[in-house]
Amino acid sequence: MTDQGNNNQNISCNPFAALFSSLADAKQFASGQQPQQLSGEPPLEDSGESQSESENSVSDSIDDNDDSVAEISRSFRSRQELCEQLNVNHMIQRIFLITLDNSDPSLRGGNGIPPRCVFLEEIAADLDGQDWLDMDNIGQVLWLCSTACCVPEPGIHLIYMTSCSAVNMSADRDAGEKSAIPYLFACYQRAKEEVTKVPEKLLSYALRCKNLTVSNTRTVLLTPEMYVNQNVYEQLLDLLLEGLTGSQPEEMVEFAEEVITGLLAEQEVRTFGEVIVPVLDIFHGRVKDLDLCQPLLYSYLEVLLYFSHQKDIAKVLVEHIQPKDPSNGLQYQKSLLGAVLSISCLLKTPGVVEGHRYFLNPARSSAQETKIQEANIHQFMGQFHDKLHQTLKNLLQRSGDTRHLLLSWLGGCLQANAGRTKIWANQMPEIFFQMYASDAFFLNLGAALLKLCQPFCRPRSPKLLTFNPSYCALKDLGEEERRNRNGTWQEAQRSGSPLSEQLLEQFERLMVVYLSTKAAATQPATLQCCLNLQASAAALLVQLAVGNQGSEHVPLTFPLSPIHSSSMLCYVPEFFAENLGDFFIFLRRFADDVLESSAESLEQILNFITIFMGNVERMKNPHLRAKLAEVLEAVMPHMEPVSPGASQPIMFQRERVFCSYRHAAQLAEALITVFVDIEFTGDPHQFEQKFNYRRPMYPILKYMWGKDSYRESIKCLADYASVNLEAMNPPLFLRYLNLLMNDAVFLLDEAIQYLSKIKLLQLEQDRGEWEGLAPDARREKESSLQMFGQLGRFHNIMSNETIGTLAFLTSEIKGIFVHPFLAERIISMLNYFLQHLVGPKMGALKVKDFSEFDFKPQQLVSDICTIYLNLGDEENFCATVPKDGRSYSPTLFSQMARVLRKINKPGDMIISFGLLADKIKSHADRQQQEEETYADAPDEFLDPIMSTLMLDPVLLPSSSVTVDRSTIARHLLSDQTDPFNRSPLTMDQIRPNEELKQQILQWLAMHKQESLHMGPSG
Repeated sequence: MTDQGNNNQNISCNPFAALFSSLADAKQFASGQQPQQLSGEPPLEDSGESQSESENSVSDSIDDNDDSVAEISRSFRSRQELCEQLNVNHMIQRIFLITLDNSDPSLRGGNGIPPRCVFLEEIAADLDGQDWLDMDNIGQVLWLCSTACCVPEPGIHLIYMTSCSAVNMSADRDAGEKSAIPYLFACYQRAKEEVTKVPEKLLSYALRCKNLTVSNTRTVLLTPEMYVNQNVYEQLLDLLLEGLTGSQPEEMVEFAEEVITGLLAEQEVRTFGEVIVPVLDIFHGRVKDLDLCQPLLYSYLEVLLYFSHQKDIAKVLVEHIQPKDPSNGLQYQKSLLGAVLSISCLLKTPGVVEGHRYFLNPARSSAQETKIQEANIHQFMGQFHDKLHQTLKNLLQRSGDTRHLLLSWLGGCLQANAGRTKIWANQMPEIFFQMYASDAFFLNLGAALLKLCQPFCRPRSPKLLTFNPSYCALKDLGEEERRNRNGTWQEAQRSGSPLSEQLLEQFERLMVVYLSTKAAATQPATLQCCLNLQASAAALLVQLAVGNQGSEHVPLTFPLSPIHSSSMLCYVPEFFAENLGDFFIFLRRFADDVLESSAESLEQILNFITIFMGNVERMKNPHLRAKLAEVLEAVMPHMEPVSPGASQPIMFQRERVFCSYRHAAQLAEALITVFVDIEFTGDPHQFEQKFNYRRPMYPILKYMWGKDSYRESIKCLADYASVNLEAMNPPLFLRYLNLLMNDAVFLLDEAIQYLSKIKLLQLEQDRGEWEGLAPDARREKESSLQMFGQLGRFHNIMSNETIGTLAFLTSEIKGIFVHPFLAERIISMLNYFLQHLVGPKMGALKVKDFSEFDFKPQQLVSDICTIYLNLGDEENFCATVPKDGRSYSPTLFSQMARVLRKINKPGDMIISFGLLADKIKSHADRQQQEEETYADAPDEFLDPIMSTLMLDPVLLPSSSVTVDRSTIARHLLSDQTDPFNRSPLTMDQIRPNEELKQQILQWLAMHKQESLHMGPSG
């Protein structure tokens, strides 16, 4: 608008002049105005100013120029009405940053006017020169502005609204906004601010302006095709991204909620889902390329959290993620939620480390650098999993429909990806990655689900007892289907030079994969959640095992009552215990410190192991019971040697829990029970399996022996066995010792044979005999050497453990070892070992590097000496040593003493062993005389198995064969059958052969008498 020459100068200086091109126009305007009816809505809380700045400005101007504007004032019904109209114009300008007034800025009042506005030239022309905005035209004006119909480039139409022409980048940016959605939200914010500041008479106008921003936003989203060159859905997502992560997210939420309400009310043109789905698709396309440690990811997760929290968007979201092909596991990963779940530090394409951001150049990184990077990843993972957990929780809590759809998605996902467990899936990765979701997907999903479980993952929570085990029960299946399912489960269970540079590169790749996988799988918060879940599962299974059907936890007491046929345990799948075992074994290897911070959980695990490991009624699978021993080894305190400079792990809490465990006696008994029970598992490979199963039991027993409560319970088992050696069922500890000696004999014998073969191959290699061999023959030799080395090492480790166990047991348990049932066996075993370790056969075991094969001859010799010294005080034991005609000789014991001196054993040990050797030799001399005396004993007096004179002959009922009591007792420890016809046999079934015994005694007396008459010369 330009000044007219005939305008009154005083009126021109008045702010009202900005509204009119002439006084005539002003009069015409005044005559057409009708009194405005104020809204009946109550005023919002005032900001503390009774009048707005703009109204004060206008009122003051009128007072100062009263005479000049008398004519205008009279033409309005009241001066207040004129002020109100002008204030409405200013308010609209402040809110929408648009104007119809292009007059000289110096002619306007400075207060209450925004510094920059977009001049709507075309609209001003259409309104026949009207240069003010009011509530009658702002709706149409705003729509034209947001569609850019009238101002496609608002930045070039910016004008100064005040005389101040200083650069104001913020004002330029706000007024020059080209995108419809951000512009309308900014208008909404300014309208809200006006609502808090305007006086009551203008409140209704401010509220109408705020509502206009919402309704226009709704229109934009419902008719996006009208907004040329604008992607309104991207604008909405960007607005949410900025607003929800800004300083005042509640304002963004309020705006969004009002828009959503409008969209839900107007779904004729587009449904609410049709508006939201494009936004979700854009979100999906962006988030799938983000990285775990990228801060922008967490801004997008805030948006996802809002989506999940807003019930209407949440429903659209869970409907949108449903796969087109529910049977294809990969489809779940390709959904929006699946894309988020797939974000991880794992390799995006398995085997391809190029472009991977984590653990670069691991060979050149120090352990400290690797540890710092892993801690950094864990920190981001913790935030990431928290967001995932809250998202899933929101979706589950919003509505019944949303919860049902999400649970259906989760169930379908697990079902469609069940094939991941099959053996072929790992062997054919190209097919695997086309059919199933990735490891990253399931690691993150598992972490989120674990967090959802935490409310009932407290071991003593009453919520645990509401779990229904029968939910896992199989429905009635046909025989063929049942067979197929069982087969599938079993299958799933068995599942510098160029060369050096290639090897280094391969090592680097594998280390990147390993370190990334380790970091992804060891996030502390996730492991703690998983530990809580496993401990709670253990507590629940304990309650089921004791038959608790109430709503309160029952304390564990022993002895356990017999299990009922209706026990709920029959419904519980074995993989509950299998998973528990795998988890604690994993913790022991990769995150040992988590165990130290979970003392209460450890007590629940000990209860679970104590009940199930030694109780075949409650856990029938012997392999699973044996695995619980490995779990026990994983959770018990361990003080293994650490590398130089490394700190010893903290064991205080675990030590406290183990030492104060109330059921220590039952735990020790359960360990020995499972050691015995796995001798016969019914598996075709039971003989080889048992040694692997027993490996963790040795360090556990050694640890227990060092604690008073456990050691006393083991000694009680030994005392009971000593008193009940001939019971119908051999006592547990007697069977344990028998099997322990069986293992020792087999293992050390096998180790000796492998070491002999290794030495021969090493000699051939050193002499150059392999050089002339064909390549295939040489490879075969190298393969044999490697195989014998692995087998020899395993058998050496196990034999060291068995002999070591016998050494510490004999320190306080003696009676049962010196009983005729066991004394001859342990003596023949020890002497046989000494022949190879210190006797003439020792040269065959001198391989190049003993440590490579864990061969510890010095330790073995020391342990055997310790066993002899522990039992040497018993005359019966000393008298039995010379009876070992196969291996014993006085020379062997002399060689033993020489080796003890050579390996620098304490002097008192060497002296004590020398005295024991002399004592045994005197028994040997005496027995040799007796053997010469009894050499002509009748065959019927000799044991048919051992060919020795029977001192206590007994009759076997089924075969009617007479044997010595000690012979059949030793046999029945390993095999409960008659050795002559394999019929079942127990010690209570044998009967003394008193008649034969009397004949033997008479014959012995007669021979003794004859020897006395004949004298030494005879």
